[in-house]
Amino acid sequence: MASLMEELLEVLGEEEKQYQELIELADVKSQAIIKADIDKLSEVTTQEQNAASTLLNLSNKRARVLDDMATVLGKDPAKMTINKMIGYLENQPEEQKKLSERRDRLLEVGTQMQRLNQQNETLLKQALEMVEFDLTLLRSMRQAPETANYNKNAYNTGDLLGSSGFDAKQ
Repeated sequence: MASLMEELLEVLGEEEKQYQELIELADVKSQAIIKADIDKLSEVTTQEQNAASTLLNLSNKRARVLDDMATVLGKDPAKMTINKMIGYLENQPEEQKKLSERRDRLLEVGTQMQRLNQQNETLLKQALEMVEFDLTLLRSMRQAPETANYNKNAYNTGDLLGSSGFDAKQ
């Protein structure tokens, strides 16, 4: 059981490190969104996907270790959680404290990661709104109003005002 506990603590520590890496990448991503640096955003997204893949592997490993611990304790592996494991360790206060601290730190970085993701989501929405505004502005510049010029037969010539948008002549 001691080796399983060490393995569980190690996996939780590795998960925390991966979340810390994702937090750093989220900060870089925020700056890339603000600066509209598409290349940097693409690079950060690739790094995030790699970290997410590593987190998925660590999560599966954590689940396997918890299943093994449940089996050793004679508990149902399907219902085993870290919180329940902390409760089962009441006779081993040192291990209980270590596991509780790791869980708390992991929850803290998870909450921080969630906050940064929401912030980046808001930034991306605002960036998309800005792009949409710019596209609308460009379209409206190309659809300049017709002039009131007529040809010799009194038909409207359909000439458009300047296509450059603004006339800088004084």
